[in-house]
Amino acid sequence: MNILLVEDEPKVADFIRKGLQEQLHPVELAYDGLFGEKLALENEYDLVILDVILPGISGLELCRRIRRFKPDLPILLLTALGSTKDKVAGLESGADDYLVKPFHFDELLARVKALGRRRLLTSPGVQYRIADLEVDGYKKTVRRAGKEIILTAKEFSLLELLIVNKNRVLSRTHIAETVWGINYDRGTNLIDVYINYLRSKIDKGFTPTLIHTVIGMGYVLKEE
Repeated sequence: MNILLVEDEPKVADFIRKGLQEQLHPVELAYDGLFGEKLALENEYDLVILDVILPGISGLELCRRIRRFKPDLPILLLTALGSTKDKVAGLESGADDYLVKPFHFDELLARVKALGRRRLLTSPGVQYRIADLEVDGYKKTVRRAGKEIILTAKEFSLLELLIVNKNRVLSRTHIAETVWGINYDRGTNLIDVYINYLRSKIDKGFTPTLIHTVIGMGYVLKEE
């Protein structure tokens, strides 16, 4: 994988770059957000790894700018801020995954591999439908009862997982591993937060309700 690393701490950047290069991943490095934006938009990468706190523009703003022009480019955020609120902010900016510092390199490498697998497994051109909900996997669009619904990248990934597995109950662990590429942390309500985000857009004001909670088991998308 050809990787862009945007990290302003030289020791951290050198540690990550050397580790990834040892795994035969070419790595290009930027030490500030503005140069990172220039590289990301002018060149082709398989993955971008961003620190959140950067000179020039923040990692969150850089993530939003990249996502505007390259909606399918995987982005992994690195940050010392690890609360659920911080994670949600990072993912809402368009990031695919979020890793809190300090971290073990093996964990970073696992996230990199998971994002690479997910990119290879995407199936553009697939359209899904349940009741009056329509999801276009190529155009990344969602409509319900003919009305266009705007979702963030992570909300779309969550909805796509649910609709591909419609009528099947998915555990929080399965959702976390598939959508975020991470092990489910029972101490966080991140999955529930995103389910609520999705419900407010997909179900609120529409009938029938499609996203259901199965107590003690997880969530399911189905038409009752």
